[in-house]
Amino acid sequence: EVRLVESGGGLVQAGGSLRLSCAASGFTFHDYTIAWFRQAPGKEREGVSCISSSDGGTYSADSVKGRFTISRDNAKKTVYLQMNSLKPEDTAVYYCAAGGSCNYDGMTYWGKGTLVTVSS
Repeated sequence: EVRLVESGGGLVQAGGSLRLSCAASGFTFHDYTIAWFRQAPGKEREGVSCISSSDGGTYSADSVKGRFTISRDNAKKTVYLQMNSLKPEDTAVYYCAAGGSCNYDGMTYWGKGTLVTVSS
């Protein structure tokens, strides 16, 4: 059974930090690009950060560049999203996804999400 399980969400004050984790099982983790998406209330799901399977190259949305860092540990089959200098507009449900590319349409597997709430 394929599983992607996010953890690490919670309530934090603006300017604070959180580290999200995504634990994978049931598929060949190191062969997949892993991405974090988020969806705020009333808004569409958007890509946040992505890390490739091949060379570990990363991509981040402009809104989080310099604040969020994505990394992966293939031995632990886990991807992390370190989020610093959090802003109220970062409040959303954060989803982990695995696929062949960083695009939303390229994702094959999805987690159920973890809620991040940033208070002002």
